[in-house]
This record gives sequence, structure tokens and C-alpha cells, in this order.
Amino acid sequence: MKKSKSLLLLLTLVLAVGTLLSACGSGDSNKGASNGGNSATSNGGNSGSEKLAADQTLRINLSAEPPTFDPAQAKDSQANTVLKTMYEGLTRIDESGQPVAAAAEKWEVDGTKYTFHLRKDAKWSNGDPVTAKDFVFAWERVLSPNTKPAAPYAYQLWYLKNGKEYNDGKIKDFSQVGVKAKDDYTLEIELATPTPYFLGLTSFYTLYPVHQSVKDDPKWAVDQSKMIVNGPFTLTNWVKGQSIEVSKNENYWDKANIKLSKITMSLVNSSATELTSYKNGELDRAGAPNGEIPTDQIPILKQELKDELQIKGIASTYYYEFNVTAKPFDNLNIRRAFAMAVDRKALVDNVTLGGQIPAFGYVPPGIMGAKEEFRTEHKDDYFQENVEEAKKLLEKGMQEEGYTKLPEITLIYNSSEAHKKVALAVADMWKKNLGVDVKTENQEWGVFIENRQNLNYQIARAGWTADYNDPMTFMDMWLSGGGNNDNGFKNPEYDKLINETKTLTDNAKRNENFVKAEQILIKDNQALMPLYYYTNVAAEKPYLKGVVLDFSGAIDYTRAYLLEH
Repeated sequence: MKKSKSLLLLLTLVLAVGTLLSACGSGDSNKGASNGGNSATSNGGNSGSEKLAADQTLRINLSAEPPTFDPAQAKDSQANTVLKTMYEGLTRIDESGQPVAAAAEKWEVDGTKYTFHLRKDAKWSNGDPVTAKDFVFAWERVLSPNTKPAAPYAYQLWYLKNGKEYNDGKIKDFSQVGVKAKDDYTLEIELATPTPYFLGLTSFYTLYPVHQSVKDDPKWAVDQSKMIVNGPFTLTNWVKGQSIEVSKNENYWDKANIKLSKITMSLVNSSATELTSYKNGELDRAGAPNGEIPTDQIPILKQELKDELQIKGIASTYYYEFNVTAKPFDNLNIRRAFAMAVDRKALVDNVTLGGQIPAFGYVPPGIMGAKEEFRTEHKDDYFQENVEEAKKLLEKGMQEEGYTKLPEITLIYNSSEAHKKVALAVADMWKKNLGVDVKTENQEWGVFIENRQNLNYQIARAGWTADYNDPMTFMDMWLSGGGNNDNGFKNPEYDKLINETKTLTDNAKRNENFVKAEQILIKDNQALMPLYYYTNVAAEKPYLKGVVLDFSGAIDYTRAYLLEH
């Protein structure tokens, strides 16, 4: 018991430090950042006294192959990990969690107007200059109603003046949208309303520039030879289903500060194999967010790899989502029964074993509220675990639907040993507490994502990682018809609250709206079933330095390097 409390205290302190870091900044900055906040680096930067290894090839594993290398279509952590090596936005997030100059060398902010000055030495991997027109081109691709499939993160550009209207097809002329190339190296942006986290959002992959050669070429993102990129690395080898390799981009403007020559990524969906490879010296890092360590090995590794094992609290939520358009989960009382019949503490204590925190809300610790963390200011008490009440609600829901027996139910999850263990444990709780048999089914990552997007499921595993440090990154995805709303939830009152909040500058009022919206999502509609707030569990060799793991759990390998060992 004491050990558990100590770990919880440690995680709380980690997140508290993240709050302080993410809240600092100049008047031109913001209190959060896209994929930014508190960042953990591998023992700092190169002090100059350290001797670099002759071979600067970093070896990691991806537990799933990225479904796409198109920034406009990406929506998952695996794509994020790889795209961050290949592309660069106007800003990037540094080791302190703040947005810093990247493709843009400086900027001015005047209310809702941002003027970015692009660096003239920024080039694409083929030698072409990176220009303001490339950003306009890329952002139009994201927002265009003609983009097929529709960009899942298009709503991240609704912050632009007329961005949503163009995306909805109400405005046909993109020149009316608030992004313009004043000249080759000046990008002018006008927002619809003040957005305190917009600067950090410019580091997010949906807002990356794209080379204009991709126009009218639907296959460019699956053809290694056609990928012209502007980031620190280029894609040099891709054996589908087996491996990915990126190599240092000699045309990158900051190549002098890129020490790695290559990053090789195996594609192995076995946490046991990944851990064995790490122990055998075949990998330099193992575990989240791109890989996985076997959960049952965590207690052992705390002793065996105590100087290498890293467990960090991150602003991310693990949950199951109900397809509210599919039977039997189109019934609210049935959804509530399933949510209340799970013992979350038993789940994190006996199954996940990584110090995760039971969740009864959606916005996780580590996200800023009005003055403190949102979760500190507003408790996640939207429902309680209660088996007897769950049984009554299930019976009531079945009566409402005329069921004498529930339809066959399947829980889907993407192939992962950790997800499988959670699914089996939760299904066992539903059997024990509700007398309901639930089939569990693992699916390959790309198939799983497609089934969720197409509402081809009843219950599905899900997780959400912050894209910037503000509750909005967890709340606006549930707008009706949103690109990442994949459970069919639609609520006019919720939509009104979120859209109103996007126009507000009063932080107290914004957070009041977020609380109301979270209540609608979970307390009133139980559209999803929170399980726990994530921790990031990984093992890292002591000779690997400069890896940045930010507050959300997103990782940046671009400034990493290897010491002699």
C-alpha cells in the first residue's frame, strides 16, 4: 500500500512540474504547446566532454506500422513519431516544452494576427526552398472539402478565419481563409478568435508544410521515392511490415545540430520480443509511446533495469468507446451499466502495473485549467463504480429495448499484448458483475482504425494524447461529425458549448464550459468509458541522450545522440 501511494505521489509531482513548465512563456507564447508541456530528456544535452559513438544509428521498434506518411491524413502516435523526424512545422517543441523557431525563424503576434518570417536557408530534401506558399498549399489540402478521405484533423485549422466555413463548403474561395503568403518568406495568419495555444499548435503534424509535387498524385505517401520532406531526416528504406529507416537530411537547415546519421525502426508487434531485443543490445530504447514493454515484467524490471526503466505520468487517457449508433449501446442505461461494472483500481494494480491512475473523466492530469491543473480544479466524479446499481441499469435498459437477452457483443482492440490483457480483464469483470458474455477481438492497426472510423464496431479500445496543453484538445474532438469523433456521438448542447468556448478569452469561463461539456459527454450520455490516465513506461540505454518525451507522451528523437559504450 505504501509503495503504491509513493508512486502516485511521484507521478503527481511529475505532472505538477509539467504544469509549471507549460505555464511559463512570454506574451507572444502560450501556456501550452502542441505536443508540448513538461519534457523529459535523456540526461540532458551533450556537454562537450562526452565522446560520441562512431556509429550514430539509433535503433528503436514500432509496435505498429504507421497507416500513412501524409501529414494531412495522420492521426496516431506511430505516424507522429515518424513524421516528426521527416517534417518540421513553423515551430517545434524544445526540451523545456516550449515552441521555438523551426521553419519560421521569428514571428510577431498582434491579437488574432500572426506574421511568421520563414528562414531563407530552409530547404526541401530535393534542394527546393521551403516557402510560405508550401504552407498555404498544405493547409488548403487539409481544409479542402474535396480531400478524400477527409483530413481527420481538419478542425485544427478551423481556428483560421473562415477555416471552418471553407472546410464545410460554405465558402468556395480559399483566398478568404486566414492564411496568406505575403511573399516567399512571409506567412500571414488571421485567426477567427484569440487562441492562446495556437503558436504551439503550429508544431503539430497536421500543420506541416507539404511539397507541392504531391498535387494530383494520390500515391505519393506510399511511395518512398516521392517523399520530399523538410525535416531533419529523409525516408531512405521502407520494407512494409518489417522495417523503416530514416537518414540524416543533408539539406536540413539545422543539420549541424543533428548528430544521428540514421534511425532504424523494426516493426514488431510483440512486447516480449521487443524487450528481449533491448536486453540483447539490439535496440537502444524500448517501450512507449512507439513500442511496448510487457506489463507483467514491469515489477521485475524495476529492480533489474532500475537505472534504465522510466515511468512517467503523461497527459493521456485510456478509455473504451461505445458506438452509440449500434445495438445494444444505443441505449444509455446499458452504456452506464457497463461503465459502472468495472473495477479500475484492480485493473491498474493487477493488470497494467505501470502506476496508472483510475479515470472517471476524460481530461487527464497535466492539462492546465484556469489557474491550476484542470483535474485539480475539477474532480472527475462523473460516475461511480457500483455493481448492484449497474445490474439495475442493465435490467432497465434491456426492458426499454425489449431484450430478454442482450445481442452478441464484441470488444475490439488493436493488436497488443497489453491491450489484450486489459480487454480480457474487463470482459471478465462484465461476465462476473453483469452476467454478460463479451467476445474480445484483436485487429491489425490499420484495420482497427478503419473500423472505428466507419463505426463498424460495438465497443472499441481507444486512447487520446494531448496535442497541446489545454482542455480543448480533449473536448473538441467530440463535436458532431468531427474527424476524430468515431463513436457517433452527437449533441447540439455540447456543440454549442464547445463552439462558444472557442470564442472566449476569459479562462475561468472557458473552463466552466469545459466542465459542462465533460458532464454532457460522460455523466449525461456515457458516450465513452474512461478506464485510466496513462503513464509512459520505457527502458532507455544509458548511452542514449537527447531523447525528448513531452508532457503528453509524444516523443522526439531528432536531437538524440549516442555516446561511446
